[in-house]
Amino acid sequence: MSAPTVPAGQRPGRTGGPPPSASAPRAAWRMRLSRFDVKFTPYLLIAPFFLLFGVFGLFPLLYNIVVSFRNWQLDEPESNGWTGFDNYRYMLEDTEMWNALYNTFGLFVISTVPQLILALVLAALLNQKLRFQTFFRMGVLLPYITPIAASTLVFGAVFAREIGLANSLLQQVGSTPVDFKADVWSSWLAIVTMVNWRWTGYWAIIFLAAMQSIPKDLYEAATVDGAGSIAQFRRITVPLLRPAILFAVVVSTIGGLQLFAEPLLFDDKTQDANGGSAHQFQTIGLYIYKTAWKTLDLGQAAAMSVGLFLFIVLITSINAWFTNRIGGRR
Repeated sequence: MSAPTVPAGQRPGRTGGPPPSASAPRAAWRMRLSRFDVKFTPYLLIAPFFLLFGVFGLFPLLYNIVVSFRNWQLDEPESNGWTGFDNYRYMLEDTEMWNALYNTFGLFVISTVPQLILALVLAALLNQKLRFQTFFRMGVLLPYITPIAASTLVFGAVFAREIGLANSLLQQVGSTPVDFKADVWSSWLAIVTMVNWRWTGYWAIIFLAAMQSIPKDLYEAATVDGAGSIAQFRRITVPLLRPAILFAVVVSTIGGLQLFAEPLLFDDKTQDANGGSAHQFQTIGLYIYKTAWKTLDLGQAAAMSVGLFLFIVLITSINAWFTNRIGGRR
């Protein structure tokens, strides 16, 4: 009787399928590594931002809130201690604080609204087919990259009382020279000019970038329907720019209510941080700086910082809601 035949590739004495693969443990390890990569790698990549934000953003904010409930006078360390809500009570009764709030809100309104409207119109013009298109687009961004101290000092010379360019132009048309730093509205006009000169081009580039993403087919269809350039701008461009406009409104609100460098450097007595001889252009940012580093009352300055934070949150929320409602209408 003949011996049974052993199939090729199978050793005598063994039955079943092929031998187990030696790379099976390696494949399992790669699968576990792949799962770890999908689940945890995104968190590891964004972890540095949250770590830095916690150290340099969240911790100072929380510590500032704690300090706002303390009496922290640098020149009287023996009087330091908990005061409860006394700093906030004094803040609400402080007439200079309310004057600074009035100046801040006024400067914010008369600068931000014309600034964004002008930036929107400027972006629409830059979106047209122009000669030297890149030159003009880069040109509107130059004020933004100019150091704020340098530009403010230049404008301070422009609005100088005796030899300023603004008064020279006024004299050419028969007007008397204006002391731009003496009155409320003249000083506000000068500061608003500085702010708008710096930020209008920046927002124009933001709006221009958003306009580039609008499909050209919409404009072609509107042209076939007989809509002119102004109608297309109102009915197509502005509604589709709602996310960019909302972003600009929120960011400009936060920046406008924190106005500090322009009024500080515009004042002749910069070291006093009074915002003019009668506090006519003193902003909340200036007043907080004065309270903290001139009167050395860190507790009171911290309370005003918390108040400014809440005020910014309130005004930003109102502006965002209003812009969203207006932009949603057709």
